[in-house]
Formats: sequence, C-alpha cells, structure tokens
Amino acid sequence: MTSDPVSPELAEIADAHGVATSYLDGSRTERRIDAAVVRDVLGLLEVDVSGPGAERVALAGARQRASAGALPPTIGLRSDRSRPVPRRGRLTATDGNAAGTGSDVDGSLPAGLTPGRYLLETDARRSAVIVAPPGLPDPPRTWGWMLQLYALHSSASWGIGDLGDLTTLIRGGHGAGAVLLNPLHAITPVPAVQPSPYTPSSRRYSTPLALRITDLPAYRDAAPATRAEVDALRPETTGDRIAHDRVWAAKRAALEALWRDAGSSDGVPGPDAADLHDFATYCALAERYGGRWSLWPEGLRRPDGAGIAAARRELAPRIAFHSWVQRRTQAQLADVRTAAREAGMPVGVIHDLAVGCDPEGADAWMLQDVLALDATVGAPPDAFSQQGQSWGLPPWRPDRLADTGYAAFGDMTRALLAHADGLRIDHVMGLWRLWWVPSGASPDRGTYVHYDADAMLAVLLLEAHRARALVVGEDLGTVIPRIREDMAERNLLGSTVLWFSRDPDPVTGGDDGPLRPPRRWPERSVATVSTHDLPTAPGFLRGEHVRARAELGLLDDPAAEEAKAGAERDELLALLTAEGLLDSPDETDEDTIVVAMHALLASAPSRIVLASLYDVLGEVRQPNLPGTVDEYPNWRIPLPVDLDDALADDRVRRVAQVLARRGG
Repeated sequence: MTSDPVSPELAEIADAHGVATSYLDGSRTERRIDAAVVRDVLGLLEVDVSGPGAERVALAGARQRASAGALPPTIGLRSDRSRPVPRRGRLTATDGNAAGTGSDVDGSLPAGLTPGRYLLETDARRSAVIVAPPGLPDPPRTWGWMLQLYALHSSASWGIGDLGDLTTLIRGGHGAGAVLLNPLHAITPVPAVQPSPYTPSSRRYSTPLALRITDLPAYRDAAPATRAEVDALRPETTGDRIAHDRVWAAKRAALEALWRDAGSSDGVPGPDAADLHDFATYCALAERYGGRWSLWPEGLRRPDGAGIAAARRELAPRIAFHSWVQRRTQAQLADVRTAAREAGMPVGVIHDLAVGCDPEGADAWMLQDVLALDATVGAPPDAFSQQGQSWGLPPWRPDRLADTGYAAFGDMTRALLAHADGLRIDHVMGLWRLWWVPSGASPDRGTYVHYDADAMLAVLLLEAHRARALVVGEDLGTVIPRIREDMAERNLLGSTVLWFSRDPDPVTGGDDGPLRPPRRWPERSVATVSTHDLPTAPGFLRGEHVRARAELGLLDDPAAEEAKAGAERDELLALLTAEGLLDSPDETDEDTIVVAMHALLASAPSRIVLASLYDVLGEVRQPNLPGTVDEYPNWRIPLPVDLDDALADDRVRRVAQVLARRGG
C-alpha cells in the first residue's frame, strides 16, 4: 500500500501526460505509486505540480485540452483505417515517397493513404501524420545463428570478432537462413571503452570495433610501408577475456595510419552528412575533453553551443577522420548484407536495437532536447529483482518526440535498417511504456510513462516496410496484454525462450508451471534456447548460473537455488525423453543433450529458430550476468575456439542438421 496516496486531481493530471499512478505486477496485483514519485516524474516532463496552486493550473490546462479535442502534434495512422479529425484541413505529403501533392480533409483522415509522412494543416494547428502499412509480411520459415559478434575470432581478426568474421560465418554457416547480431551501435572513441553493446554512445551510428582493418580499400591501396605499419599493430586474441581498450587502441592507430594515406579521397556513400558531422564532432570533442560531455566547457555542451563553431574549425581534421571511419563502417555493413544475399539466406542479417544510450554519449549530446536526461530507464520490483532495476539509460521524452514528428526515432530506425534485413527491438514494451526512475532515486521509486504506441509503431512499420525488413520484439517478462495484441495485429514477431516457455501453474495460475512442449509455442516468434542474460545450454546443465551467482554473493540461499536448478534440469531431460529426442532422462553426455535441445527447438512452429554458438561449443559462462558490472566478465567472453574450428566442429554440424530438417 502506498504511504502517500495520489489524489483524484493529481491522478487526472498524470493521466493527461501518460504518467502511471499504479500498475499490475507479474502476479497481476495492482501496485500503487506514491504521489511524491508521480510529482517527480511529472516534473521531468516539465509539468509543475509543486504546490496546490500549480496543481490547479495544471489540472485546468489538462481539462481544457481534453474538452477542446485538440489534435496531437503527431498522428500515427494505419493505411487501412481512417481517423476522425475535429476540423477541416489540408493534407500534404512531405517525404517524397507518399502519393499525392495535397488533398482536403473534412472530418477524417481517409483510409487508403500511401504509407509515408504527411502534414495536416488546420486553422488551429499543424500535425505530422505518419501512415504505415497495417502489418508486415510473414517472414520466411527458417533457422539461423544468434551471435555476440565480438565473441568470434579468427586468424584474420584483431582480438575481437569483426565484420570479416561475420562474412565468413555467413558463407560457411551450414546453410543458415538468418543471423541475429548483438547491437553494433557506436562507442565513445576514448578509453575506457564500454564493453556492453546495450550501453552505446549512439544507436544511430555503428561501432568501428567491428571493422575488418585489412578489408578496407585504404589498406589495399596503401603504400607497402603503411601496410607494414598497420600489420604490426594487430593484437592477438589472448586469454579468456576480450580487451576492448587494447583492441580499440590498435584499430584506431591503424585507421589513422590509413587515413593519412587515403584521407578524403577514400570517400564512400554514408549517413546524412549534417547528422554525421554532429556525431563526428562529438567524437573529436570527446578526444579533446574526455568522454563525459556534461563536464566539457559550457559552450560545448550542446551541438548549437556558443563554442561549437570555433571548435569545429579547430578540430576539422579529427572530425573528418571520424566521419571517414563511420563511412567505412557503413560500407562494410553493406558488404555483409550483400554476402547474405549472395549466400541465398531467406532472411539475412537481423540487427539489434538497444533500449537506450549512454547519458554521456553522442546521442545524449546530439538529442538532449528529446531525451529525459534526469531520468533512467529501468524495471519495477519483481521476483527477479526485489528492489527493481535501474539501467542508467535516459528515456525518450514522449512529448518532445511528438512535437518533432518522431524525427529522432525515425532517423535512428532508418539508419539501422539501411544495412539490415530485420531488426530486433530490445525491451519492445518501451514502444508502449517505460519505467522511469528519477536520477538519484532507487529503482522502486519510479513509475511507468506511457508513449503514443500508435505513432511509435507507425514509424517503425513505415521504415521496416520501406526496407523490406522483419521486426522482432523482445517481449519477455511481465508484458501487458495490449502489447502482444498490437504486435500480433501488425505481424511483429515475439521472442520465445525455452527456459521461460511454461504453461500456467495448475494450482496458482502463475506463469511458472511445467515446461511447454515447443509444438505449442507461438508461430509468430523467434525461438531460442537461451538469451545473453541467461545461462548457456552447457551452463544450465552444469548449474554454472547458480555457482557463479553464489560465488559473487548474489544469492540469499545457494542451496535452495542449487536444488531448484537440479529440478529444472531433470524436468528438461524428462521433456526431451518424452518428445523422443533422448533415449533416457538419465542421459549424461552433454553434447548429446545439447543437440537434443536444438532438435526440440526445431519442432516449434516458430517462424525462425536460432542457435547460439556459445551453447553448441560448450561455453558454460553466459555472456552477461545481470546484477554485476566488473565482478563478472560481462560482454568480454570469446568463443572457446576460433571461427574456422567452430565451423568445422562436429557439434555445430549436428545442430545445423537438426535445425535444417524443420523445412520451409
């Protein structure tokens, strides 16, 4: 029970601005939010409810807007539906791809509009209109690999998996029809390099850590002395942890040597020049003043700051260098997609969109007017984390997104899809709502802020439609029914994970009943054994996820957790036996069990099933252990063998064979 109840008046104000005053937890129990938290979050949206007088003004404003029936600044519209509008106006296409130069609107936006962006002008206001197709086409039924790209390593790569390794996997991946990658978002180019792909400097641009240096045209065309200088920089993959700082230092030095030779003469098509210039400016300023822009000289803390023009003139060579690096990265991403097409992959390359960005990174600097920098995204208290979670990532401001026609979200989505055949949306519920935690508050002192899902989905589907790409939503955990309904209606794929796919408990009705046989998994999904935040298949079988957390003091009762893990292992072996995939639940050969797990996966009706090389090659450590930072080698674990050996490994061949048998 809340200790500071929300008044009806405050609840009305909060509802008008999409701020939740209660929510349903994982057991469908209503949890009420303290009034102080609601006021704090409203304050982050610049809604003043600091006292009775301010609250009366805010309430009057909310009621006036509601009674006037005002149009929102951005309208998301499905092309097969109409939408009432309170006034007459004129609708004009604004992006060159939508049909028609202008038409009168009287009482409604009509159904049948060509997908695209429009401007609706009435005597009262101007509203952006984003028209999307009703849904995306059914993707092919296929199988593939899911990868932490950094984990690959070969005789040609430099201490970290790169786009050349990815091309090798695509060409020799035993007929896989899809590859799902971890986010390849841009890093801040100064140490310490953030190893987590889910805390990027920019989600619109790409990490140069993924570049294959020796595949660059500048390397091919360089003088022999320059090539020798670059070759001498190559770091080896050593030990059982990837050294991001060491790898970036080597790649940056190599890129600078090649830039001296090639420079601007090695131009290739790339992202929009103005926006790329801003990103490259951030990179150059970070080199000069450090990776935290909030500590830069005051005149440099915004892209339009008073000192920016002079800084750009002074740092012009470094800005040109970072622009060149980004263009080369985009070119190699395009080459990977070409390789997937040449290999005849039915789906191709699926990229991953992280839920947020580093608050001191390039996106936060460039997009600070549409981000809530005084808040962080997280999750409310639940069975996994009783105090809730705070991820250190600033959320979009829904009001500012709407005021700007969702331009930043659209630009980001378009950039990611430029070299992708599909896009996975991490924490897809963020298109509907995000748990906001005010800076400095504990995660349980937050609340949900709602977004205009119709507008967010219209942007996403429009860009996916134009790119002819599929969309996968990571919808694990506590998800309100509307989210899955909207996803199904628009033919977005969900995520199905073996460990989580359970029938309701026959006694409590909760979601922790017996394992659900994959033949009853949803068709509109991407199915996997595990995820990067969960145990690998070998780790699960050996109880490594319990041992690692117990060793780090993350478990209150290790013995109980060990017993639970043993029971879950026995349950899995029993299911594999019942499905005819093991001869006996007493099977002890780990490789046999892992292959059987993938045969189980293959029996699912899911459109796409994916296998992780971590699972197949016997890695017991999971890529990321939630609740840890430096205590565990998160995002730094390479595959146990190099890429050539992995592709030749009999376990990989056997898993590929069982997945390929599922047919089209």
